[in-house]
Amino acid sequence: MTSRGAGAHTLRLILGDQLNPLHCWFAQPDPDVVYVLMEVRQETDYVLHHAQKILAIFAAMRDFARHLRESGHRVRYVAIDNPSNRQDVTQNLAALMAHYGAAELAYQQPDEWRVSEGLRAWGALQTFSVQEVDSEHFYTSRDEVARFFGPRKKWLMETFYRHMRQRHGVLMDASGAPAGGRWNFDHDNRKPWPGEPPLPPDARPAHDHRALWETVRQAGVQSFGNPQADQFRWPLNRAQALAWLDHFIQHTLPNFGAYEDAMSAGNPRLFHSQLSFALNTKMLHPDELVRRAQAAYETGHAPLAAVEGFIRQILGWREYVRGVYWAHMPGYETRNALGHKRPLPAWFWTGQTAMRCMRDAIGNSLENAYAHHIQRLMVIGNFALLAGLDPAAVHRWYLGVYIDAFEWVELPNTVGMSQFADGGMLGTKPYVSSASYIDRMSDYCRACPYDRKQKTGDRACPFNALYWDFFARHQSRLEDNARLALVYQRWNGLPEDARTTLRDQAALTLDRLDRL
Repeated sequence: MTSRGAGAHTLRLILGDQLNPLHCWFAQPDPDVVYVLMEVRQETDYVLHHAQKILAIFAAMRDFARHLRESGHRVRYVAIDNPSNRQDVTQNLAALMAHYGAAELAYQQPDEWRVSEGLRAWGALQTFSVQEVDSEHFYTSRDEVARFFGPRKKWLMETFYRHMRQRHGVLMDASGAPAGGRWNFDHDNRKPWPGEPPLPPDARPAHDHRALWETVRQAGVQSFGNPQADQFRWPLNRAQALAWLDHFIQHTLPNFGAYEDAMSAGNPRLFHSQLSFALNTKMLHPDELVRRAQAAYETGHAPLAAVEGFIRQILGWREYVRGVYWAHMPGYETRNALGHKRPLPAWFWTGQTAMRCMRDAIGNSLENAYAHHIQRLMVIGNFALLAGLDPAAVHRWYLGVYIDAFEWVELPNTVGMSQFADGGMLGTKPYVSSASYIDRMSDYCRACPYDRKQKTGDRACPFNALYWDFFARHQSRLEDNARLALVYQRWNGLPEDARTTLRDQAALTLDRLDRL
């Protein structure tokens, strides 16, 4: 532990996803306040994390501590390899409160239920004052989405999103109508990328974190994926995040909308912002992104469909899934409405599968701690749902592998949206497809050893038979869903022998899941 000194009246805990230098805490240095940041095994080990995620959070925390010291604040930084580090947040806090003789501990509201409940329960037992303050980050409070929908059984993100647009005056015209006369331009944003326009350059900063990676490794922290410690490309402070935001608005946003659902082998970024790590660690405020994007539309720099699609992800979906998370925790993480139990195939950890779409999406995830939302939902998540993989195992993999994955945002997206494990609470239908969707939105199928058109046989694309088998397995639960009426009309219209052949093919595929 570093920065030993005189006593202090107050300790203020800063978590690894609370790196916001604009928080009111930091408006004025106070010699009676010590800011505490800590690297602990409690947080590295609760799931197996990608190496880059561990590196990014630790490096950003260290940079934030440096910034605070340079701004005149007192800082106590507990490094992962410090001999006095108890590797547990509350145990370290207890020791530091005693060391400084402090009378008060304050912390910003955590975003994960596990951390929030741990601090709340521990704080209730202390003799000193423990205060929780707002993180000053989100548009909404934890319970605001639940209060908005009230007793309604069915929540729809679109309803909440329109409310947020009106409340915050985003993309609204003078008459109170949505800009362009429509609330949602999603249908305009579904083009495959043919190779043009050219992709924007990757102007993110490159960092050399070989020394930090060696420290993490020597401390015994387990991880997976490529650490890329010598060419680490993620923004680690607000200045770098703002520069990357500028680059996105200038060079990428104009084409974001049209190709936001597109996929291309070897091109994991396409026209996506890759701002989510900086946003979810609070280096950036969501309103900054929304206002910058809206200004790009108002000045004619970016088309409305692109800007609306980007803003919907932040003002609508991001705030909405946070509300879903806090309304249904604890317990949401164990939802398994479809009873799926199959373990993850070994290639989730290696990327070594012959399926080109899965090899590319999982390979990018392992290499870069990143995949864009359609790769996560309609390739990896699609396959996991069709194959009946355990949603809790899928959740832990997503939470560990992606650099921007914090449970409040990842869990509803995975368990609800991707795996339909909440029974339709978040999504109105399962997001599954056969090979035809992947072929339409990507170039994956062109060089794949499996044939996208074949449903049976050794070369048949695994997605095809698994697609029909999924709906057959869950017919009693899903058949009455109006959005699936055409699917079951087609399935029920097939001859009995054709249905049997498809289900037999799916069974063979599942029997050799590790060898696909």
